[in-house]
Formats: sequence, C-alpha cells, structure tokens
Amino acid sequence: MKKVAAIVQARMGSERLPGKVAMEIEGKPMLAHLIERLKHAKKIDQIIIATSNKQTDDTVAQIAEACGVSCYRGSEADVLSRYLEAAEKYKVDIIVRITGDCPLVDPFIVDELIRNYLVSDFDYMGVNIGKDGYPRGLDAEIFSSETLQKAAEYIEKDGEARNSPYREHVSLYIYRHPEYFKVGKLNPPAGLRRNYRLCVDEKKDLELIKEIYKRFYTDGQIIDIKRVIKTLDENPDLAGMNSDVQQKKV
Repeated sequence: MKKVAAIVQARMGSERLPGKVAMEIEGKPMLAHLIERLKHAKKIDQIIIATSNKQTDDTVAQIAEACGVSCYRGSEADVLSRYLEAAEKYKVDIIVRITGDCPLVDPFIVDELIRNYLVSDFDYMGVNIGKDGYPRGLDAEIFSSETLQKAAEYIEKDGEARNSPYREHVSLYIYRHPEYFKVGKLNPPAGLRRNYRLCVDEKKDLELIKEIYKRFYTDGQIIDIKRVIKTLDENPDLAGMNSDVQQKKV
C-alpha cells in the first residue's frame, strides 16, 4: 500500500501579508483551520507541514505541533528540495501538495483528487482552478515522490531552469513540460464552477475569509463549501470584497 501524505508549505515571510498563516480566524491560527479541514480527508495517511529553518518560522512549527501533525524544516527559497526532503524523511510515496494560504481547502475535493489520480496513468493531477474551475483556494495537486525527483533531475540538467522559478514553485516544471510528464486535471461539477477567491494573499482576502468563518464555523466541524458558494452567489457585495485582488504571476 502506497503512503499518501499532504505536504503543506507554510511560512511567516509572505511578501504581501507577512505572518498570515498565524493570523487568527475565530480564535485559531489560519494554518490550524487548514490542518483541521485536511484531517477530514479519508485518503490522506499523514499531514506534514513543510516550513523553513529560519527562526521566524518557529511559529509555524509550533502550530503544527499544537495540531498534532508532523513538521519538516528546510530551505526557505528552495521549496522543491524542502518537499523532496520531507517526503524522504517521512517515507512518502504520493504527495498531495497544499499551500498554507488556503484555509478553506476542501477534504472531499482532496479525496476525489486522490481517487482519480490512483486509477489514472497521470504523473501529475491538479484541481482545475479559476474561470472554468473551482474557486481559487480549493487548490490541491498530486504526484509521486518519484515524479518530483525526476523533475528535480531535469531542472538540474537544464542550466536555464536551475536558476528559474522551478525551485520555488514546486510543480511548475512538471505541468509546463508535458513532453516529460503526463498531466491531468480534476474538473468541478457545475455547482462548484466559480471564479471566487477563497485563498489569502492580501488583507481583503483575509477579511472575506474571516467573514465566511464568522458566519459558518462551529468548533470541531468543517464549513461546507457548497454553503459558502451559495452565500457568495446570493451576496454579490460579499463576493466582491476581494474581487480586485490580482493573482501573483509566476
């Protein structure tokens, strides 16, 4: 049986909203809410928080410990190596990559992604996000540790790629090189196909997430994404709180 682990990259040094992963939402750090939601994914064997070895990220490690999940600390800039080292340390066969700015990551979508990947011949699958996909913030990707290692080897051989965004953006090389890797997407049902922003990059994003948690969160239970989408559909002012925030280009 192959071991499937969610590896969540998280650090305090965000450029646009420093310390966001530790910011409180309904009495808990944002990262703790993300972890709580991932714990409801039935097909994940382990949750690993992958942070940097900088002192400023001691807070991230403390949140992981308080939530009872594993933590790996590695390079801040070379996130690809951080993932590979975390996977090696915890003997992970299949990686579900999550970013720490997605406090509404959906465990049911994550399970669906894992199910689809395991019966496919894809090297990589990602949740389709954006205009024709799920709301941004429900992002998740899946690939094997072996696939990620192959990507790292290709990057190392390619002089230009070595000093490119590929070390920072873990899966970028994989889905930009379909000549080497077979890439698939998980598309949403019509009821979940929306272009909303449910991730946290800027203060406006955080304000929307705080409002959603204020309306729907009960300790020990997870917020139903369908209820969130219905509420945003019915309340354009709420949905528009962060509609002008631009997604950072890679």
